[in-house]
Amino acid sequence: MISTRRHLEYASGYLALGLVDEAARELNRIRGADRKSAKVLGVRVDLHVEARQWVELLDVACELARVAPDDDKGFIFTAYALKELGRVAEARDVLTDVESRFPKCALLHYNLACYHCVLGQLPEARRRLAMAFKLHADWKTSALEDEDLQPLWPEIAKMRMR
Repeated sequence: MISTRRHLEYASGYLALGLVDEAARELNRIRGADRKSAKVLGVRVDLHVEARQWVELLDVACELARVAPDDDKGFIFTAYALKELGRVAEARDVLTDVESRFPKCALLHYNLACYHCVLGQLPEARRRLAMAFKLHADWKTSALEDEDLQPLWPEIAKMRMR
């Protein structure tokens, strides 16, 4: 019998290769209570992101946030799924509600910048983006390719890279 740890390794390897169906089969081989563990749910989140399955991602990410409330991944991907489903204000609210628990999470601030920008709240988007860049300056290049941040591209382009 293969251990849960090994199934997770296999599933993660398949995902790294873009083999979503194989990764799903590997995760489905996990039995019992392990199926609801934070580690398994985290890989399921990765699977649904790779497969662009937003409804399924929302369900699994919400469960991950419930099971592992001290881990930012469940909240970040709950919000991301909401955004992909066109529920941007809800996505913003999910992250705003938990931001005090994860003040040094650059991805949380970056995603909030995106959500505020999509909602036309450019001053707050700028503030959030500045916080994200303070934590991870190398994200400036990615921000110039992120369609959600398009209204801020001219400003981002003028920023000096560190």
